[in-house]
Amino acid sequence: MEFLYTADRNSYRRMTTSELRKAYMVDETFKPGEVTLCYTDIDRAIVGSAVPLADPLTLPIHKELASDFFAQRREIGVVNIGAAGKVEVDGETFEVDNRDSLYIGRGSQDIRFSSDSADDPAKYYLVSYPAHTEYPTKLVRMADANRVELGSLETSNERVIHQSICPGIVETCQIVLGFTQLAPGSVWNTMPPHTHRRRTEIYMYFDLDDDSAVFHLMGEQDETRALVVRNGEAVVSPTWSLHSGAGTCAYTFVWAM
Repeated sequence: MEFLYTADRNSYRRMTTSELRKAYMVDETFKPGEVTLCYTDIDRAIVGSAVPLADPLTLPIHKELASDFFAQRREIGVVNIGAAGKVEVDGETFEVDNRDSLYIGRGSQDIRFSSDSADDPAKYYLVSYPAHTEYPTKLVRMADANRVELGSLETSNERVIHQSICPGIVETCQIVLGFTQLAPGSVWNTMPPHTHRRRTEIYMYFDLDDDSAVFHLMGEQDETRALVVRNGEAVVSPTWSLHSGAGTCAYTFVWAM
C-alpha cells in the first residue's frame, strides 16, 4: 500500500509541480491483475483499484490498518469503469456492469473481485473510509442512480451527475460517491469551483484516451494551481482547496467524499 502525505495550505504555495503531484495525486492505478491501494492522511481515505484477469483478486491486509481484515472498521465504495464482472462479498455474488456502483459495508470479510473475461476485464475503482456503523452491502445499477442534468454547451459544461452511493439510495456511515459524465463538446467539470470546509473530495478521471488530459485546478482562490491528470488518475482535494477542471475533450470522473 502506498501512502499520500498532503501538504498544508501554507506549504502548498511554495511547492513545485512535482511536489504537488506527489502530495495530492494518486497515479498508480488500474494495473492488470493487481490490486492497488493508496492511504491518504486526509480523512484516512484509501483510494485504489482492482483489475482481475483470469483469477479473482482479494483485498490485502496491511499492518497499518491494525485490523484482522480490510473492512473490519471500514466501508468501501466501488465503481466499475471497465467490462462486466462480479464482486463476491461474504458468499453473496453481485454482477457489476460498466458504471454500476457497489457499496460494501463495514464488517465484510471475504471480498473477491473477478472479471467475466480476462481479455476484456472489469476495472474496479475503490474508495474506502473508516466507519463506526454497519450497513448492508448493496448494488446500485447506473440506471437506478439519481440523475441530475446541469450546465450547457454554450458554457462548455453540459454534464450529467449520477448520484449512486448517496442518501435515499444507499444507507452508509459517511461515504458519498457518484460520477459525472460530460457531454461531447463540454470540458468544464465544475463551474463555479467550490470547496467543502467539513470534508475532502477525491476526483478520479477516466474516459480519456492516451493523447487527452484534464487540467485539474486546486488551491485557494487567490493561489490556484493546475495539475495535468491522465486517464485513471485521481486527485485528493483538502477542505481548503477548490476543485474544478477543464479537459482537452469530454470525459467522466468519479467523485467521492
